[in-house]
Amino acid sequence: MRRSLRVSFVVRAVVMTLAAALATPGAACASSALDLVGRALSHEEAHEDDLALRRYTEALALDPTCAEAYLALARLRAKGGDLREAERVYDVALAHLPGLRAARVGRAHVRRARAATEGAVDDLLAGAEDDPAVLRTIATWHGEDGHTPAQLRLWRRIKAGAEERHDEALVREARAMIRALVILVGPADPAAQPSPGASPFRQLVATLARRGG
Repeated sequence: MRRSLRVSFVVRAVVMTLAAALATPGAACASSALDLVGRALSHEEAHEDDLALRRYTEALALDPTCAEAYLALARLRAKGGDLREAERVYDVALAHLPGLRAARVGRAHVRRARAATEGAVDDLLAGAEDDPAVLRTIATWHGEDGHTPAQLRLWRRIKAGAEERHDEALVREARAMIRALVILVGPADPAAQPSPGASPFRQLVATLARRGG
């Protein structure tokens, strides 16, 4: 059941990345290949996945740089539960299109579903190290895996970035999360536990950490 839920989640995530890519003006490929992608999508709607797979493959044979075909093919593979093959499709896509962010995000969710979280985190962070949405997703993964100290570190990072951007709503949310996580982490939070003889500054940092900054 848990694997089924993860596959369902990754399919939804990949569908979102595909929609975003199709809305991007720069994501264009040869018209004949794009026509095949359109036909493949129609086959999918008719639940003819084998035909859809064939059309996506034909599209990529015509144009190995067709972003839409890679993303749709990976989504189809993930929908069928073949996460390893979906990841391979993203690998090939990024080999041809290193800047295709949607492929990197899609691969991140596939890797997460395959329990390869370290690689998933690397994919999400690539080129988006300070994106609060990315940091929030990774913090959620840490929480799901029981890595509360790591989750706390990320929420502190989110808070610092929100303060720089004067995003008061996110600052308030981050403070609430930090306060809750500090309680869960307790003595495992080094920022909240100054060493004996710590400087006044270090003691202040610890106090702020306990209060959620």
